[in-house]
Amino acid sequence: MLWHWIPVAIGGACGCVSRYYLAESVYHWLHRLFPYGILAVNVLGSLIIGFLAILFIEKLHVAPVWRLALIVGFCGGFTTFSSFSLDAVQLAQEGRWNAAIFYVVITLVACIVATIIGMLLAREFV
Repeated sequence: MLWHWIPVAIGGACGCVSRYYLAESVYHWLHRLFPYGILAVNVLGSLIIGFLAILFIEKLHVAPVWRLALIVGFCGGFTTFSSFSLDAVQLAQEGRWNAAIFYVVITLVACIVATIIGMLLAREFV
């Protein structure tokens, strides 16, 4: 339906602003020598999406509009795999192959583990 774009857009805008704020906060603490900000966003976003998926589908059976707003919109706007990809390529182009490989591996593993933990937390505590 045509109205589906509204909750996705609102959630996406909130996710984008949240991504910017969190990434910049992490860079303020740890500097920009390594893409820690985007790494933190991707891991936290994976935790949130795993938690919300179980919460909304198995536990609360919420209306589809909330799934659209928070899972598709917010999490889609918050997580940044396009930024992740760009950071990995830039590290490689700078000749920092070890850092690029480490960044790709740690991001993928940490995000998958965070998604599983989010799902387990939702099943256990909600």
